[in-house]
Amino acid sequence: MRILVVGGGGREHAMCWRLAQNPAVDRLYAAPGNAGIAELATLVPVSAADVPGLVEFAEREAIDLTVVGPEAPLVAGLADEMQARGMPVFGPTRDAARIEGSKAWARWLCERHAIPAPKSRAFEQVGLAFEYLDALEPPYVVKADGIAAGKGVTVTDDLGEAREAVEDCLVRKVFGDAGSTVLIEEYLEGFEVSAMALTDGRTVLPLALVQDYKRALDGNRGPNTGGMGAFSPVPAVDSASEPRIVETVLRRAARALEAEGVPYRGVLFAGLMVTDEGPKVLEFNCRFGDPETQALLPRLASNFGELLLACVEGNLSHHKLVWAEEATVAVVLASGGYPDRFETGKPIAGVEDAAAGEGVHVFHAGTVARDGRVLTAGGRVLTVTAMAPDLEEARRRAYEAASGISFDGMTYRRDIAERVRQEAR
Repeated sequence: MRILVVGGGGREHAMCWRLAQNPAVDRLYAAPGNAGIAELATLVPVSAADVPGLVEFAEREAIDLTVVGPEAPLVAGLADEMQARGMPVFGPTRDAARIEGSKAWARWLCERHAIPAPKSRAFEQVGLAFEYLDALEPPYVVKADGIAAGKGVTVTDDLGEAREAVEDCLVRKVFGDAGSTVLIEEYLEGFEVSAMALTDGRTVLPLALVQDYKRALDGNRGPNTGGMGAFSPVPAVDSASEPRIVETVLRRAARALEAEGVPYRGVLFAGLMVTDEGPKVLEFNCRFGDPETQALLPRLASNFGELLLACVEGNLSHHKLVWAEEATVAVVLASGGYPDRFETGKPIAGVEDAAAGEGVHVFHAGTVARDGRVLTAGGRVLTVTAMAPDLEEARRRAYEAASGISFDGMTYRRDIAERVRQEAR
């Protein structure tokens, strides 16, 4: 089997790492990949945003399965173009990917099909948005409607800051077309959890739950990012809540999409707030999470490639998921200044020694190999994932490995899974 993985982040490195373990995979390609992926796959100099280029490559190289990592090419219709040419592709069509491409559409879907979610209003005019904000009590939640790389969300107690967030979207166009509509949502109390499921449009196989960390700084302070760390499993979700998540969110969403004429094949991601009233959907994504995938795939004992192909071929009901009992903790190492301005081209040291630690995997994200050295090439540079019999030991291993890696300006959160460790005591 010849597989093409689209993307070049930590998520795609984890996917390539797992796919490369499948003896049925003859050739593995990644477009555009990164320095870590280059050790597992042939890098293709085609951007993940270049839909015609990706289709042309897959057709020319007779790719048996294309696995799409990031959301942007799915929202742009990559799966549609490949399906039109009879090429197997893991990932939803453009219409189905609207569940991430438009938060307003996703909220409409939730309301129409009784999927639990916070109250929400969408606005295209600043004045109307301000009037609505003025009638609310803090905290305020303001979201850009479209794809903003995890950075289009503002949660604040300050009305002025909430108004600034609205103007960033509708006036200053900070997020381009993604901010042409702005959502103002009800603030929810609880804890966040990431719930993902594989689906072929009918069968829904829930993956293990993951908890991730969006804010840049310890204590959930600072700006929102694409994600600074994650862990799995999530002890705070009890035996009653997990089936409720699967039935009222994941399976109900898959049925809702089918009912709307957009059957969904791929991975369905729900970012949830678990409240006293039960789980509620903060956002839907049309792809695997990052860094959730780096925490999840080391725990997956089932054949990853077979599962992805089953989604594409529509026979997922013949498969089941098997998970290792061990826990994982993933820590993202980022460039100084991320998610705002940051410098690249910094030499990275210590990765090989860190990866030699017991239960440790180092997944590359923003890296590039040049003149025999690995350099930083993005905001999120590496994800250090450790696996151990329990979360406390996984956390210790992850931070021990992270401390052995260095590059100029390197920063990371020191509190990934810290509360879980404290509660365990």
